[in-house]
Amino acid sequence: MNLIKYPIKNYQFTFIILLMIMILGGSLIFTMPRAEDPDMVAPYFPIVVIYPGASPKDMEQLVAKPLEARFGGLDNIKRLKVKIDNGLVLMVVEYEYSSNYDSKYQEVIRELGAAQQEDLPEGIYRAQVIEINPTNVSILQAALVSENASKNTMKKLSDELKAELGKVKAIKDVTIHGLTDPLIRVDVHPGRLAQLNIPIKQVMDAIGSEAMNIPGGSVHAGEKTFSVKTSGNFQSIDEIKKTIISSADGKNITLEDVADVYQDFAPETHITRLNGYKGIIITATQKKGINISDTQQEYQKVIEEFKAKLPANVDLVVNFEQADNVQGRLSSLGIDFLIAIGLVLITLLPLGYRASFVVMIAIPLSLAIGIIILNAAGLSLNQLSIVGFVVALGLVVDDSIVVVENIERWIREGYTKHEAAIKGTKQILYAVIGCTATLIVAFLPLMFLPEMAGQFIRSLPVAVIGSVVGSMFVALLVVPLLATKILKHEKGEGGNFILKGLQKVIHLTYAVWLDKALKKPVMTVIIAAIIFGGALLMIPKLGFQLFPSSEKPMFMVEITPPPQSNIYHSDSISKIIEKDLSEVDEIKYYTTNVGKGNPRIYYNIDQASEKEDFAQIFVQLQDNVKASEKLKIMEELRLKWLNFMGARVEVRNFEQGVPILSPVEVRLFGDNIDTLQMLAERVEKLLENTEGTQDVNNRSRFTKMDLKVDVNRYKALAFGVPTALIDRTIRMAISGLDVASFSNPEAGGEDLPIRVSVPRGDYADLHILDNIFVDNVKGMSFPINQFVTLNLEASPASINRIDQQRVVYVNSFVQKNYSNSTVINDVEKQMQKMNMPHGYHFEMGGEVESKQESFGGFGTIVIITAFLFIAILVLEFKTLKSTLIVLSVIPLGIVGAVVALWITGHPLSFVSTIGLVALAGIEVKNTILLVDFTNQLREEGMDITEAAEKASEIRFLPIILTTLTAIGGLLPIAWSSNPMISPLAVVIIGGLISSTLLSRIVTPVVYKLIPPKIEKKTEIYE
Repeated sequence: MNLIKYPIKNYQFTFIILLMIMILGGSLIFTMPRAEDPDMVAPYFPIVVIYPGASPKDMEQLVAKPLEARFGGLDNIKRLKVKIDNGLVLMVVEYEYSSNYDSKYQEVIRELGAAQQEDLPEGIYRAQVIEINPTNVSILQAALVSENASKNTMKKLSDELKAELGKVKAIKDVTIHGLTDPLIRVDVHPGRLAQLNIPIKQVMDAIGSEAMNIPGGSVHAGEKTFSVKTSGNFQSIDEIKKTIISSADGKNITLEDVADVYQDFAPETHITRLNGYKGIIITATQKKGINISDTQQEYQKVIEEFKAKLPANVDLVVNFEQADNVQGRLSSLGIDFLIAIGLVLITLLPLGYRASFVVMIAIPLSLAIGIIILNAAGLSLNQLSIVGFVVALGLVVDDSIVVVENIERWIREGYTKHEAAIKGTKQILYAVIGCTATLIVAFLPLMFLPEMAGQFIRSLPVAVIGSVVGSMFVALLVVPLLATKILKHEKGEGGNFILKGLQKVIHLTYAVWLDKALKKPVMTVIIAAIIFGGALLMIPKLGFQLFPSSEKPMFMVEITPPPQSNIYHSDSISKIIEKDLSEVDEIKYYTTNVGKGNPRIYYNIDQASEKEDFAQIFVQLQDNVKASEKLKIMEELRLKWLNFMGARVEVRNFEQGVPILSPVEVRLFGDNIDTLQMLAERVEKLLENTEGTQDVNNRSRFTKMDLKVDVNRYKALAFGVPTALIDRTIRMAISGLDVASFSNPEAGGEDLPIRVSVPRGDYADLHILDNIFVDNVKGMSFPINQFVTLNLEASPASINRIDQQRVVYVNSFVQKNYSNSTVINDVEKQMQKMNMPHGYHFEMGGEVESKQESFGGFGTIVIITAFLFIAILVLEFKTLKSTLIVLSVIPLGIVGAVVALWITGHPLSFVSTIGLVALAGIEVKNTILLVDFTNQLREEGMDITEAAEKASEIRFLPIILTTLTAIGGLLPIAWSSNPMISPLAVVIIGGLISSTLLSRIVTPVVYKLIPPKIEKKTEIYE
């Protein structure tokens, strides 16, 4: 065949191409982007709106509902999820997954801007869209720590570090956490204003007008044009103080006459500490498509230089570097890869050192092609793609083993090396192509899995398919060439002593068992069917868990004080937890965040929004702490804090794959909050009484008391005081109002807000309104207490909504040694029996929802895969019977896969299910060779039984070798402590063992029972 002859004839050209591929693939290993986990970009966008002082009910009416009405009408909206707290609305706008991320991001920004102009109330402190993409995960987290440095000093140092890190080309953003923004405070004295009959509005208007920068236009002078600059903004705090508020009796009244003006910091909303020491957190993110190890080398130089310049009372501690995790993960997988290569090489010994050398050359060539294809697809080198290459390692040698073993067999029959290379390759050409096609069909559908789960897993099938396609071309084009140069002409030899020994063992054992099975074909098939049925009965015992927890030596502690706890009370509780953590020897760092979540350092966990009654501690263990030891530490801490007085303390592991809050989640929908809370209490008790649940959390059971200001509208009207002015004055006194900005020349022109309020501490208290005055339309001042009364009013601590409906959540985790699926099914059955009022219903969230989205369309993919298998086999064999014989091997592989999962204690999962699909392709690949060779022997004149026996015995060794190479390549992954990838290897190894042992007996038997029609032919392989 010309295609096979060409590389042999033009061997010098071929070697140059091979060298180019090797060099290109090798260089890409060091230059292509590296990451610990695959990039996942989903078109969902959190919107944060902060309106200080508003209760959840007010936020629902004033902010949430207008936003829902606006965004709910957009195209391709999949879901709107809203969480409402005091003064905060967090709305997640989720589009259909196929939507374009960039265009939808711009759409959300545009619509939020329009909502601020048209729908939302005045006084919104912040309204922003948070961009969620892989480049927003921090690759660096450091802490500037000091117990006695001033805020100004810490701000100056953190700004300098931010500027220096920002100069690193690979760094995308640098963010400072735990330091409030500076501002200019204008604390007006209401009594003085009342004495001078100056309305507070006049003060604010005066500051605003003086701060306006109005261009003067341009003038012509001769041939030139000059821009006219007017007075512009304030240039100093003294200028602000000298702002004229009013004039009386020829005397100007300035701002400093009625107010204290000074620079300060905004009240603390995010308190941060490292290992109990007060500090500021600095994080950095990386631009897309850059090697993280190179970035680390660049920023480490900056950090070392910056450390050398720090004052004696300030330290800079780098407590998290993503590059270390990436390097550790990739190094571990690299070691697994080398071990796998060693095991693969051991399995090649029966071929002899010359044939083994041919196959050894094929391995790096095939993987180099796979790396080139992975890079061309725009994917990174991460844990999933490396696992793909490890899986491929056991597969890429298959074609080369089969080809080189067949060439050697032709040489032993007396043909020259040149003749044997061409005839031996041609004999199994279509079988090799068919094998490769089945493998592609097995892995290709995994590239098109929907939603985030599909995007997460995608680099694995791309790595496998690229390598397998490369191995096919190497086996058909390169191996014949290498065989002519390396193999030795040994006519009539039976191979080396290892090969001879194995052939003898095969003849004395396997051949005997096969002969007995062929004599009782029906009984053999019945026994195989019983074994398969037993395996199916074991599947429910395995349970199901969508994605496992991370084995990384780190976890989170989340602290939820009682509703309405202020930030300082939350901080006091977190210090108690810190003391407990400091006593655990295995803990290296613990980063405390009060009032906000830890910056985003994990690919599927976003930073929690601002909330005073919340704290989160990011705990990092020593690098040598094993996954089992981590779980033990977490369980000990969980039990210690189980009945913690005055707060709920949860110990949470990092999860792999698609993020979920907890495995068990019941959502209750309805209109009335009281009814929803009543139903939630029933569900809470139901979960607590369900076997296997732990840490049940009913977030709706908490209520809070609001201080409601009731305005006597009739009295206000009688005195000529506008109600809106009363509301605005109260807001000014409690929260302050930003009326202008000041470009501070001492801070490089940084814009500082000018905030008007009244004298008070860091936070307003109940007496803040005692001495506040409000003016009527004639400028007369009246104590505000004349028009308002304060009353306590109960309200929900928070409100949740999904798709414009109120919803409450009741969550639970699953105890160790219990299956997630078993507990979830039990809960769902009980929920279906629960009677609910008209207009109220429930749905299961958590793992149930994630499973539906991850496996959405998976059934269709399996059906398509099955028909593609059949189509390829029918195309190759031209007969449906041969196709059925090949496909009969799949149930035999499932037997071993289920048993292997049961022995190792792994549940069925997303990854193990993918392993089953991949296993089918590998099994079919091996069986194609057997059925194809049996057909060839029958074409040469053998009867069915003799052809089945001889083909099975001859092909047994290459099939065993290819199976052992696949198992050898996967063993290090199966031994791995990474629960994300080890089930994949366990499934394939178990399936290959059972299918090899069982199908080598069952396949010839099935062939005998339903033999395909074969026409004898007189010519062979010219």
